[in-house]
Amino acid sequence: MRRLLLSACLMLPAVAGMRPALAAPEITVLTSEDPALRLGRFAFPGGRTLELSVGIGSAAYHRPGDPGDIVYTLSDRGPNIACSEVEAVTGVARATLCAEDRNGRVYPVPGYSPTLYGVQLLPAEGRFRVFDSIAIKTRDGRPVSGLTNPLRGRTEQPLDGQGRRLAYDASAIDAEGLVRLPDGSAWIGEENAPSLVHVGADGRVLRRVVPVGGTAGELAAAGYEVVEGLPGILAMRQSNRGIESLAGTPDGATLYAVVQNPLANPDAAAYRAARNSRILRYDPAANRVTGEWVYPLDAPQSFRLDPSDAQNDPRISETAWLGPDRLLVLERTEKTTKLYEVRLNEATDIAGTRWDDVATRPTLEQSNDLPATGITAVSKRLVLDSADHPELPGKLEGIALLPDGTLMLINDDDFGITGERTRIVLVRGLALGL
Repeated sequence: MRRLLLSACLMLPAVAGMRPALAAPEITVLTSEDPALRLGRFAFPGGRTLELSVGIGSAAYHRPGDPGDIVYTLSDRGPNIACSEVEAVTGVARATLCAEDRNGRVYPVPGYSPTLYGVQLLPAEGRFRVFDSIAIKTRDGRPVSGLTNPLRGRTEQPLDGQGRRLAYDASAIDAEGLVRLPDGSAWIGEENAPSLVHVGADGRVLRRVVPVGGTAGELAAAGYEVVEGLPGILAMRQSNRGIESLAGTPDGATLYAVVQNPLANPDAAAYRAARNSRILRYDPAANRVTGEWVYPLDAPQSFRLDPSDAQNDPRISETAWLGPDRLLVLERTEKTTKLYEVRLNEATDIAGTRWDDVATRPTLEQSNDLPATGITAVSKRLVLDSADHPELPGKLEGIALLPDGTLMLINDDDFGITGERTRIVLVRGLALGL
């Protein structure tokens, strides 16, 4: 176990009316040698052999009423490598491994199924263990894959570890955000379509909620119910930048979903330059969105461990419910993570307005001068910046709030394709206002 008392003060952005965060949080890092985290080796012909792990850190959630040392986490679609990165990761030239589609994505273990994991925290021993795993399944009990869905013109071609084309899968789910309900079922944020997925306690998909206006038809062959209920404009998401964050009230009656990046609205050029992402409030019982707010991403130069000039480097990877109109939002790049307390109550609700209309010009994503549009964005208060704490892992993607006020963070190790392994971080002493 590594327990560190850190003295560096947290730096705050110059925003009027925001309270200073507490200094010197206490941080404990947990690791694991659990055999359940081993996925085996994969040898790329003519390239490297990767020692793959099970990446359980795409999301995390502590269910109210559970013991304080029990959390649930989520894996995403399994080991996958964008063709733009295959040579650096596998040692095989892009022109060779991605000959079928140079802009595709390689899945060395295409049969892996996104899975919900039960995890016990053992801080006295400096470790955690996996005690349960529930694969996400179709209505008839077949595990779903994590391959891409057949979305016309808005998805990536899946390839296997030899570079051969794989079929699109209408049932596939790229699982990200997580809210576990008292009855054992769970809501999952889904990045690909994008969508919200309700799964039963046994992992079977009960329904998948997608944008209005065509996505349901594209997923008609899925082995479960697909219904429309999200704003149609979400179908304009950039590929692989859908709903990665999900939070909810303890009873699950209200969900908050955050789009990872600004939409490609009207095109990819707008996505690359935009700062305005969207927070949605969703009523599962009524299957309708009841609120929508603008979340402005930070400037990419402000992520101190890997500053850049690319506005699409910052993204939102997780959120947690703090209380009415209050969320904890994780905004990150590859190496730097910021946690913000976000307040919705004074922001402009744009649900159902012209900003949800694909015909609006300029679009919300093209309107970086928000005051000129009459929109007030959500307020953001910085509570943690990983640049102040170099012992924190990169690519933190999961948040769980524990009963004693401890914040749990977990990294997405990308199934070990770059040698990273899952670590859980316990942070005590943050000013979350719980």
